[in-house]
Amino acid sequence: MIKSYKNIGNLFLITALVLFLASVIFGFLASLLYRYPEFLKDSIGLSGLRPMHVTAAIFWILLAATGAIYRSLDEITKQNNHKYLKLLHWILWVIALIGIYYAYFTGNFGGREYWEYPPVFALLIGLAWVLFLVVFILKVRAIKKWPVYLWMWFTGILYFLFIFIENYLWVIPYFRESFIKDMVIQWKAAGSIVGAYNMLVYGTAFYVMERISKQANTGFNKWAFALFFLSFFNMLFNWGHHLYLVPTNPTIHYVGYIVSMTEWVFFIKIIYTWKKQVTEAETYLHYFPYRFILASNFWLFFNLTLALFMSIPVINLYMHGTHFITAHAMGTTIGINTMILLAAVFYFLLPEEENHHSQWLKAGFWGTQISLLIFLIALMGMGITKSLWFFEEPQAPFGEMMERSRVWIVLFIASGTVLMGSFVILISKITATYYKRS
Repeated sequence: MIKSYKNIGNLFLITALVLFLASVIFGFLASLLYRYPEFLKDSIGLSGLRPMHVTAAIFWILLAATGAIYRSLDEITKQNNHKYLKLLHWILWVIALIGIYYAYFTGNFGGREYWEYPPVFALLIGLAWVLFLVVFILKVRAIKKWPVYLWMWFTGILYFLFIFIENYLWVIPYFRESFIKDMVIQWKAAGSIVGAYNMLVYGTAFYVMERISKQANTGFNKWAFALFFLSFFNMLFNWGHHLYLVPTNPTIHYVGYIVSMTEWVFFIKIIYTWKKQVTEAETYLHYFPYRFILASNFWLFFNLTLALFMSIPVINLYMHGTHFITAHAMGTTIGINTMILLAAVFYFLLPEEENHHSQWLKAGFWGTQISLLIFLIALMGMGITKSLWFFEEPQAPFGEMMERSRVWIVLFIASGTVLMGSFVILISKITATYYKRS
């Protein structure tokens, strides 16, 4: 990893790939518990594997986006400067990661959902994020006219910091001692923070798309700026659909319903238009970045359809708390964000065209797409089965419900195994080729 020191952006990307691999492995181990409940029961168990998986998945997105942004800023400004600030930024993250996973493996869970590590490590992450904001401002302050991806990165970085702080208001007794207030803030923060890192990912997508097509107007396209303003609005308000089950002002629910996921329609339109601009030579030269972005477009449409159903309050009531919601979250995390970030990883770490035609990489790409589709269908099947069981009268024993889900669980584990294998192929080939080239 030390070879990446000359460009800290690469260091972040490699670290992110390690986290991605960890999230895949932890997720696979957790999936086995649905069929084999005694597996790891006396050691880590599902209560330990779940936060390990979720933390690694979230941090994969954040660190990969950070690395892509640092690399992009170096290309835009034609200067690889502020190395020590960037390195300090990376070191803070590494210290936090070591501390968080040490806490997990020793059974120290002191946080809340999605951020289940002891809150003390949030101080390191918050400080690292402040450094990120400082470096970003130092890098772009001389740029007069900002393309859309700079605006997306800036608002995403700034808003993430704000929501990250809000996410920890529960440590203050005034908020923690009121159940409704505490619940609303936690669910609101969980929804809003996704909007913040979506800004980072979307901005990265626009930058890579611009470099692939060599169309300088991509960053100034009116549709791109329309998506930015819509995403910004969504970032502020689309968390309302997380609160259908909480007794809050109904207006919040209605606004959340109206704006929920509408940005995906714009993004699908933009990628479709961009695809028509890219020449055959450019698709050959940027083989995997191009295909991963197109894959993200398919998963955008898939998740948009899922989200529209979930945004209907009566369906949300039935599906909330089931694996149907997990399918939506996994489809967004893997299908959209991960595909875009893998496009960026290929673009920045393996730019030479000869690295883009490995049969192993092609097998990893297609294995990922096919197994992910089956994986999500299995999750939705498990969710529907549980929802029907939950509302049936009289309600059958839990064990009978699990037996009804048996086919879906087997399909879930089998497709998860192929998905893990496909990602392992991609990650190992990327890192091996990168270090061989270095």
